[in-house]
Amino acid sequence: MNLDSSAEDIRFRQDVREFISSNLPHSLQLKVREGRRLNRDDYMSWHQILSAKAWIAPSWPVELGGTTWTPLQKYIFEQECFAAGAPPVQPPGIKLAAPVIMRYGTEWQKQYFLPRIYHGLDFWCQGYSEPGAGSDLASLSTKAIREGDEYIVTGQKTWITLAHWADMMFCLVRTSSEGKRQEGITFLLIDMKTPGIEVRPIQTLDEDHEVNDVFFQEVRVPVTNRIGEEGQGWTYAKVLLGHERTAIAGVNRSQRDLSHLRRLSLTLKKRGRSLLEDPIFANKIAKVEVELMALEITVLRVIAAEQKKVGPGPEASLLKVMGTEIRQKLTELMLEAVGPSAMPFARDWLESVPGAHHWVVSGSASVAAHYFNTRKISIFGGTNEVQRNIIASSILEM
Repeated sequence: MNLDSSAEDIRFRQDVREFISSNLPHSLQLKVREGRRLNRDDYMSWHQILSAKAWIAPSWPVELGGTTWTPLQKYIFEQECFAAGAPPVQPPGIKLAAPVIMRYGTEWQKQYFLPRIYHGLDFWCQGYSEPGAGSDLASLSTKAIREGDEYIVTGQKTWITLAHWADMMFCLVRTSSEGKRQEGITFLLIDMKTPGIEVRPIQTLDEDHEVNDVFFQEVRVPVTNRIGEEGQGWTYAKVLLGHERTAIAGVNRSQRDLSHLRRLSLTLKKRGRSLLEDPIFANKIAKVEVELMALEITVLRVIAAEQKKVGPGPEASLLKVMGTEIRQKLTELMLEAVGPSAMPFARDWLESVPGAHHWVVSGSASVAAHYFNTRKISIFGGTNEVQRNIIASSILEM
């Protein structure tokens, strides 16, 4: 969907395309397009290319390295990056931790952490979910007891994305059990190299290691790493959750998947014609494409509101539900398209054979991996069932 509304936006899109073409390493682009596993260096190399151009954090204030782009230009930039096969900028630092530090952090925290986030010196992860606290995050039990100028943290976090690469974690901990559950939660920034932290891998359905259990055994965290006031972490976390759920909508990722699906459907044959010419299958693609267009317009409205300093509200839950369901529908259609060819699913073989990940019949096992991986997205960030409750109570006033 081309949303350029002026000659300036058209020039901007062209400038972005030219920059990506000249600066995105071909080997990295190929890994993304073939669906290969990316490592920490892959993500951080693109991060540092963008930070050198001062394009890594378009939504940050200009004085901290942000841009003067309009909301539409920010969207165009992300759209072009995904379309070109650039790896996504990892959100925990740039899009999640940084806004909270900017808004609630001390002057020291801003001066120390923000430049490190901007230049990719630290890789961040998010420490929210626990074995007994996922969508019901207020029931978290990881404890932090203050001793002088330190907190002693003990407990467990789970499903922590890329914690095995992380230098820092922003983490919710319980500092009090009195009063309402939300009132005893505190927001800490934790150095992952601190003694007492153990990261254990969790292998997901796509045979990948992306998420982890993280255990804290009397981990000492300086009080200076606390964001805002003790016991007010829930307030700060709600701001961050809105940004997270908006990002999970994944419009640009879905647009890239839709393009792959169309190319795949042109390659595959049914009764002598391409699968895209089959009216039943073509109708399925058209239906999800219309849903994606509607989601895109809604996302742009939220982005425009954020430009006016209005943070994402309950509409972020709507984006999360719609976005994740569309992404899952696209992978289901890919799986339907390749049929039995998706069955030989062998991660080690796929990683070792150059070109094996192309989403065509000869390498269609990558479709199965993509399908399995997207089963989780309607669960993390707050399950879609919980998000529907938020929509019902906050938007529909039911």
